[in-house]
Amino acid sequence: MTTPRSPLHDHRDPHARVAPVVATVLLVPLVPFAFVLGGLSAMATDSCGPDSCSSALMTSLTLIYGLLAYGGFFTFLAYVTLWALPRTRRWAALRAWLAAAAVTPPAAVLFLVLTLPRP
Repeated sequence: MTTPRSPLHDHRDPHARVAPVVATVLLVPLVPFAFVLGGLSAMATDSCGPDSCSSALMTSLTLIYGLLAYGGFFTFLAYVTLWALPRTRRWAALRAWLAAAAVTPPAAVLFLVLTLPRP
């Protein structure tokens, strides 16, 4: 005897590829720009030296490099999981959350770089 399953578990989601594709389209330009601009952000300390710069600038740079290191790993894991989830409606909400989570670290790096405080 088979147990009845809810329709939520059985039906394929026709929009299952929307979140992964949107995340991919956003990550293609965001990741290189975040990596390059985040790497170049250390040059903001050229005029004051790393010892006499403002604490706000040094805090922003610490956040940028932390996001580049740990956020890149998190983005990779969220992105791989996003594409690996089953294409059923049961996983639609998690798929949308993972897409947002994958895009957040590179977007945060760009935001921090573009709003660096003056030295």
